[in-house]
Amino acid sequence: MGMLQIHSRDLIPVPFDTPADEFAVLLGDWYNKGHKTLKKILDSGATIGLPNGIHINGQSGKVGSAPLTPLAIVEPGKTYRYRVCNVGLRTSINFRFQSHIMKLVEVEGSHTVQNVYDSLDLHAGQCVSVLVTADQAPKDYYLVASSRFSKKPLSSVAIIRYANGKGAPASPELPPPPPENTAGIAWSVNQFRSYRWNLTASAARPNPQGSYHYGKINITRTIKIANSRYQVNGKLRFGINGVSHIESETPLKLAEYFGLADKAFNYDLVKDEPSNDKKVVLAPSVVNATFRNFVEIIFENNENTIQTWHLDGYSFFAVAIEAGKWNPEKRKNYNLLDAVSRHTIHVYPKSWAAVMTTLDNAGMWNLRSDMAERAYLGQQLYFSVLSPARSLRDEYNIPLTQQLCGIVQNLPKPTPYS
Repeated sequence: MGMLQIHSRDLIPVPFDTPADEFAVLLGDWYNKGHKTLKKILDSGATIGLPNGIHINGQSGKVGSAPLTPLAIVEPGKTYRYRVCNVGLRTSINFRFQSHIMKLVEVEGSHTVQNVYDSLDLHAGQCVSVLVTADQAPKDYYLVASSRFSKKPLSSVAIIRYANGKGAPASPELPPPPPENTAGIAWSVNQFRSYRWNLTASAARPNPQGSYHYGKINITRTIKIANSRYQVNGKLRFGINGVSHIESETPLKLAEYFGLADKAFNYDLVKDEPSNDKKVVLAPSVVNATFRNFVEIIFENNENTIQTWHLDGYSFFAVAIEAGKWNPEKRKNYNLLDAVSRHTIHVYPKSWAAVMTTLDNAGMWNLRSDMAERAYLGQQLYFSVLSPARSLRDEYNIPLTQQLCGIVQNLPKPTPYS
């Protein structure tokens, strides 16, 4: 079990010293039922319900239980990088190291201002990197992961072992979790606002991240996204602005590439403004977007549970999260200088979040709930971003080995891009 670990090219300076080692940490909720059973539950129109536990790298450890295999073995005085992702189906998780502080250095591919934290909230689908120095008495320590904003508190532990600790056990006194309920949301919002883009550090290119002045670009389109849940013929569905996405017989990009989009789906069933209509349409959901437009996406969450969203193909600037309803006056509260460029955003109950991005990556890209149940039952859509130039500069041709199906199965390939 592991993750893909991406390192900067040698010519790209990294804003921290090379750590002594790196450790992958995959956190998540788990269910006693297998994925096939969970799928059957969703297909029957029911919810999969609350999880049964929290895991760390596939293991659910408890304080005082049988000896755990160490997640990491560390040398005194050395600093280590922990790449931590929430790979769960729905649950937000807080993680913390017993008796050690964390220095946040990266969020979803962006270098951050290196603030120090006792614990960090990580919502479904999100990833961060932290540096932790082995500067305590040599023995075992716990890494703790616990659920956030959940009706049933769940937790798990893993062992961080000092190489010269001679097997001295970890203390059973765990670091406390952050507050819950309204106080916990305020705590979590403040933590989100403390994440800042490192303007002087480089990312994928040698030029500093801060050389891209996103806050000075005029917004060309605003799209408000409102998530909802529905009952359709007695079955549970989720949707966006009154549309619950279903899969087409022909993959959407294939239909569009062959010029047969109108036979597979209708564009723009999801409007830029949610309506007050309680009805829902079940259909493939594709929003037509203009290549290289600078768009503002507002996520409104009128439900009582936290939401997490992911956009394929892009990073966006997470410029604001606030309680209540969004209106244009809220733009004065945006962080237009050093918001973190990332590809997920979470939205607290009865709250909104705003992100901004340039649609400069031609293709068809999925915007979805990062909560698996919701995405599977329709809380997703696709942005169709077509380059008018039909140029290889903007988008590749379909692979020669691409298998065809549905309405394009026996058709000749279209004229290739050049």
